[in-house]
Amino acid sequence: MGVDDNSRLWIVDAGVTDFGGKVIAGGAKVVVVDLKSGEVIKVIPFDSSIAQEHSYIDDIRLNGKHAYLTDAGVPGIVVLDFETNKARRVLTTSPAVRAPKNRDIILSGKVVRAPDGTALRVHSDPLEVSPDGKWLYFAPLEGPWHKIETRWLDDANLPEIELVKHVEFWRDLPPAGGTVMDSKGNFYFSDLAEDSVKRIATDGTIQTIAKDTRLHWVDAPAFDNQGRLYLPAAQVDRVGLFNNGASKVERPLSVYRIDSK
Repeated sequence: MGVDDNSRLWIVDAGVTDFGGKVIAGGAKVVVVDLKSGEVIKVIPFDSSIAQEHSYIDDIRLNGKHAYLTDAGVPGIVVLDFETNKARRVLTTSPAVRAPKNRDIILSGKVVRAPDGTALRVHSDPLEVSPDGKWLYFAPLEGPWHKIETRWLDDANLPEIELVKHVEFWRDLPPAGGTVMDSKGNFYFSDLAEDSVKRIATDGTIQTIAKDTRLHWVDAPAFDNQGRLYLPAAQVDRVGLFNNGASKVERPLSVYRIDSK
């Protein structure tokens, strides 16, 4: 999700039956909601050239007249132009959007496994835009992270073979359930293996700001206008899909808050 300067909430509907499952025809879309009225003001559907078989278009970040979305099922970045409502798949040939074969997602000391029993691999998933809009940071859930200047992504005339040359390595981070960047450029991520939330300061130093078994698979952390950080403990690895159909989710589900200091 993302909120623009006009207080409109941009929501991604992956339009799939389950993670990595069959894409429902016409199901994948972006829905724009006016936060003041609560009304849906725009729906931007993705056709089969964007939401492909086994796609899982998962996350979105806004930048000027563009939005960037990740596809965790079929590796790639989707660039959406607000003015034309046209979308493009990019970086599909870059290794930076593909989950490494030698990195497992581990929580509570256990490897998260897909329904077929293999270690779960999640392609391009978390992403962030720098406060000045210059950089897009992105990664498969397992890491590592790369970055690219948004000016290259926004150029619809730049061929894929040239675009991938502008991808730069950024950081080798562990599997992250969710990320957020504050207005100063500090980068926050949930370290799944540690049930913790960490901050990468603008000087590059990393600090653990919260660690607790209740912070299990924090996903979609977000700041409010008072600088308070909200941490939804999603427990994604405990759903039935990843446990032979038997849910191990511990209720009640909770959202935690860290107040600004």
